[in-house]
Amino acid sequence: MEFGKIDRSLLDNVHFHLPEDGVFTQALKPAVEQPKLFLGGAKWGRKEWVGLIYPAKTKESDFLEHYIRNFNGIELNTTHYQVYPPATIQKWAEKAAGTDFQFCPKFPQSISHYSDLSSQKAALDTDRFFNSIIHFGKHLGPMFLQLSERYGPAKKHALFTYLKSLPRDLDITLEIRHHDWFQEPHRSELFTLLHELSIGAVITDVSGRRDCAHMEVTSPVTFIRFVGNGLHPTDYLRIDEWVERIHQWLKKDLKAIHFYMHQPDELYTPQLTDYLIKQLNKTCGLRLKSPNLIETTGSLFD
Repeated sequence: MEFGKIDRSLLDNVHFHLPEDGVFTQALKPAVEQPKLFLGGAKWGRKEWVGLIYPAKTKESDFLEHYIRNFNGIELNTTHYQVYPPATIQKWAEKAAGTDFQFCPKFPQSISHYSDLSSQKAALDTDRFFNSIIHFGKHLGPMFLQLSERYGPAKKHALFTYLKSLPRDLDITLEIRHHDWFQEPHRSELFTLLHELSIGAVITDVSGRRDCAHMEVTSPVTFIRFVGNGLHPTDYLRIDEWVERIHQWLKKDLKAIHFYMHQPDELYTPQLTDYLIKQLNKTCGLRLKSPNLIETTGSLFD
């Protein structure tokens, strides 16, 4: 993930501390039932994971099956590049049968990056996307619409109209990247609309764009994208702070918290997710299943 990436020599100078909860997060009522936690990465097709969490000699056709044994969710970036036929989606969903695993598909780039969201083609592509991913059935998690860094408040009318057109019976989240969305009055206007529509605001924790870690929970399902730096010491300090924040959010009236890990080339996703789960279990009194690490790979910074 290149967005917000900075030279590793600068990492010790970054102010990584999470800001205080936003106004909608602070307004959440106490939990009636503890939210579910879904943890994982962004890809399952990693050959580097053979011998790490996939058994030796695992065939690529079996990668998804083994991924599901290690995690209970995935940020499904592959749907950003093409709309898959229902038969393919059903095949993937069948791999998760008997589990609570959730696929979180990303809106196609034809909608999010190559349109202003107001065209007829964007509407047709959206229908085609929904008609595809609905075949995940009970394994369909929140889908997320990622706007490019160029999509700013100047296009808010098209964005707001599009968001209002989306189905209300699906969990949808929005990731914004343009700097101006995080400035007033645009910030309050956007987050208020998301709250009214029960659309989640994706929280992106990345080194070079600290404004994207806005800590505003606008729907019962929140979606966190954590971008690490190859097991740099700051990765662990950041995870520790997230564990404390999630500990507080587990006491809130939420349905689910999705936390997806990114690492350079995704190589170190299993190790840092393992650390996250162990810290969550220790701090929050949970019994989450850790990835089955067959072999531990060292840090890029060793």
